[in-house]
Amino acid sequence: MSIVRHPKLGDIECVRSMRARSIRLIVRADGTLRLTIPLFTTQSAAMAFAESKMAWITKTRQRLEERRDNYPTITPAEREHLRREAKRDIPPRVEAIAKRFGLSYSSLRISSAHTRWGSCSGRDGISISLYTMLLPEHLRNFIILHELCHTRHHNHSAKFHMMLRLLSEGREAKYNAELKRYRIPVVKD
Repeated sequence: MSIVRHPKLGDIECVRSMRARSIRLIVRADGTLRLTIPLFTTQSAAMAFAESKMAWITKTRQRLEERRDNYPTITPAEREHLRREAKRDIPPRVEAIAKRFGLSYSSLRISSAHTRWGSCSGRDGISISLYTMLLPEHLRNFIILHELCHTRHHNHSAKFHMMLRLLSEGREAKYNAELKRYRIPVVKD
């Protein structure tokens, strides 16, 4: 990984990838850029690609800034309180839900992710954002169930959704719609 300072776009985190088949550009929630570059693509070609996306980058950054302005905020102390609560609440909750549905996972991590409520790795490691503690209990359980279903189906295929719908007693669409009303807060000093 390297950081390239671009005069108009700012710092760009550049990562070479053996698996990448094409150049991939991401604007993170904080507005920073990450450029994934296939091994046999030159850095100058990757920079030219990023520059060709300047209008899209600007528009995306503006949209993210507007979104951030509408997000709830919490203090660092409140975040640490949530972290302690999450470490106490989430592990036994994940274990109970996994046991109830006969699902297993390789590890559990409490994260401070700002872009997603949870994730599941290819090796069945579950990660749950500490900000799920701000959600009603039934939505926290749904997020955990969603990630546990990914231990069987590592995608959002029809089989995955069928499993999640079945295990959530037909409430997948309802819970997803409800989740859209919540935002992960921004930490303000």
